[in-house]
Amino acid sequence: MVIGVKQIYQGAWNPIMGLSDSYSRHIWGVISDPGVFKHPYTGLTFPIRTSWNVETAGPDGTIDLPDDAIIWDPSQQTWKNVEADAKSTSKVTFDLLLGNWHHGQKMDMNDILHSLYFTIEWGSDTGEGDKTFDTEFTPRAIQVVNTIIGVKPLDEDTIEVYVDYWHFDKSEIADWTSMWSVMPWELVSAMEQSVIDGKVSFSRSGATSKNVNWLSLIVPNDAKIIEGYLSDFKNSNHIPSALKSFVSNQKYFESRYDASINWIQENNHAIISNGPFFLDRYSPESRTITIKAFDDPTYPIKSGTWSEFEIVQFPQIENVELPELVVRGEELSISIQTKDTTRIQYFLTNSEGNIVESGVEQVSGKQTTLTLSEEKTERFLIGANDLKVFAMSDTVLRPDIFSTSFLVVDNPTQELPKPTFSETQQSQISTNNYGYLVIVAGAIAIVMLLYVKSKLNSKKIEK
Repeated sequence: MVIGVKQIYQGAWNPIMGLSDSYSRHIWGVISDPGVFKHPYTGLTFPIRTSWNVETAGPDGTIDLPDDAIIWDPSQQTWKNVEADAKSTSKVTFDLLLGNWHHGQKMDMNDILHSLYFTIEWGSDTGEGDKTFDTEFTPRAIQVVNTIIGVKPLDEDTIEVYVDYWHFDKSEIADWTSMWSVMPWELVSAMEQSVIDGKVSFSRSGATSKNVNWLSLIVPNDAKIIEGYLSDFKNSNHIPSALKSFVSNQKYFESRYDASINWIQENNHAIISNGPFFLDRYSPESRTITIKAFDDPTYPIKSGTWSEFEIVQFPQIENVELPELVVRGEELSISIQTKDTTRIQYFLTNSEGNIVESGVEQVSGKQTTLTLSEEKTERFLIGANDLKVFAMSDTVLRPDIFSTSFLVVDNPTQELPKPTFSETQQSQISTNNYGYLVIVAGAIAIVMLLYVKSKLNSKKIEK
């Protein structure tokens, strides 16, 4: 795939506080999959690699947490059970669509729990000397951390999350609570240690204040730093604190470390994610980035899944049939023909701007008929009245709008008033017309005079 961007490198490539410019985001968007995403035409949250079931007692009620729900404790550096009487506003059960990472290792619940650990650890300020604090990331993450009450893994791809958060749209609760990871835990752990040791920083401001590099996994030198930590982890049989409670098989950790080390050595970068494409090569000299399709049978999203977004089906109002004359006090029918429309909203107003009738009609097929009773048409005023129709769709936010005016009379035989002019007005019209003729004739005469004069001058020059 070839992607043209104005600038090939505008900032650091790391998923914590990097990838902040639009150019890198365009590429990152096809090599990583989020758990949830905003619908491009409606703005609503919809699932990508996680589906959910939301239960909420909000805004005023509470939900009891199970005794075996857990939460990370930054001060004790361990997972602990929640308090016996712990309660939350909402509960979200996530079913995760896992698969393989780009380096071939299987995504698992350890990646998800380590991601939660990182958010809580770096989203908490434990006071002076806290090494897991970033001037940009921590203030942002702490907003989410303060609402997380506990989690409960149910099986290898299902987890319950309990939060003190409520929204009238349940998908927004799922978005706020989303449990997901875009990089393998071992890579995040190596990044974390390199920042704690003061070799690099997650954020631009942190890099400036500490006089170190802004961590960029696409840069070979930074990738080598990460490779070094991974090698140290492997040689020391290192198990991150966040995972000690869940797995003890040393071969599992060794295979993870080996996979990331081999990837960095082969590709000269440390961008490992889970999307439909992977970063194959970065060449700053030629200003090119090469990505290739991730042809892995475990990738869960099949080809063509997102084809519905290729052509936008905007709602359209194709025709509105309305009588030329509407008789006040008689039933009125308005036929509206639409396309790609879920519902229509309409407003009928009289000549004083007061709403006579309004409402929302669900659309079934292409034809919708609005019917106003005799009592409602009595509220029209004699003369001009207005109709405004909005065609709306559940899949696209932008509506189609139609507006028109119509005349209302007292009886069907009533003739429309014809314009009449007084003798004075007729005289003014005639005078105005005569004035226009004089102006036009004068303009023609001036043009002819200039033309003749130019001809005479040209003859003199020739002589």
